[in-house]
Amino acid sequence: MALACFGLAVFLFLNLDIDQASFSPASAASSSSSSTSQGVEITYGSVLKLMHEKTKYRLHSHEVPYGSGSGQQSVTGYPNVDDSNSYWIVRPVPDTNAKQGDTITAGTVFRLQHMKTRKWMHSHLHASPISGNLEVSCFGGENESDTGDHWRLVIEGGEKTWKQNQRVRLHHVDTGGYLHSHDKKYQRIAGGQQEVCAVREKRADNIWLAAEGVYLPVAGSK
Repeated sequence: MALACFGLAVFLFLNLDIDQASFSPASAASSSSSSTSQGVEITYGSVLKLMHEKTKYRLHSHEVPYGSGSGQQSVTGYPNVDDSNSYWIVRPVPDTNAKQGDTITAGTVFRLQHMKTRKWMHSHLHASPISGNLEVSCFGGENESDTGDHWRLVIEGGEKTWKQNQRVRLHHVDTGGYLHSHDKKYQRIAGGQQEVCAVREKRADNIWLAAEGVYLPVAGSK
C-alpha cells in the first residue's frame, strides 16, 4: 500500500498542481448509509478509485486486451484496494470551458482517463465477453479521444455536486448504457477479476462510489 501511495504521489507531483489536494487513502463506506457521510467535492484533475457498491471491487484496467469484441484494452473490477492500476483521472470533455479544480454537477458529461496507460474509459456496441452486455474498454490516448469516451454523471438522492462516498451512476452518452459490474469473474484474461460492462437499464449493480484518491481543491478555494 505504501509503495502504491508513493508512486501516486510522484505522478501527481510531476503532472498536477496539488499544493492543497486532499489525499484519501481510506476506503469508501461499505454500506448505502455512506450518503450521510459524504466527503470532499470531486473536481477535474482529481485522481480517484471508483468502488462498485455491491461487490466492493475497484474499477480497474491494465495492458491486457480483450480476446473478443473490440480487442481493446480490458476494463475489469479488481478485488484489492492497493493496486495502482485502479486509479483514474477525472477530465472534462474537449471544447468546454471546464478547467482543473472545477466541481462536477449532476448531468455533467466528462471522461475518465486511466492513470497508468493514459487511455480513456470507453464503450460501444461490441458485446462484453462474459455476459454479452455492452463492452467497456480503454481506448485512445492523450491526443486520441472520441464521444465513445463520454459519460454523464447521475447522482442518486437528488444531490447536485459529486462528492466522495456519494452513490452515483455513469451513463454512457453514445450507447445509453450504465457502467455496471457483477460477480461474474474472468478465468483467463484477468483471473479472479470481475466483468465490467454497461447495461441500458438502471439496476442495483450500476452504483459506484468515489473512494481512495487525491482530490484537488475547488478552484479559487483557500
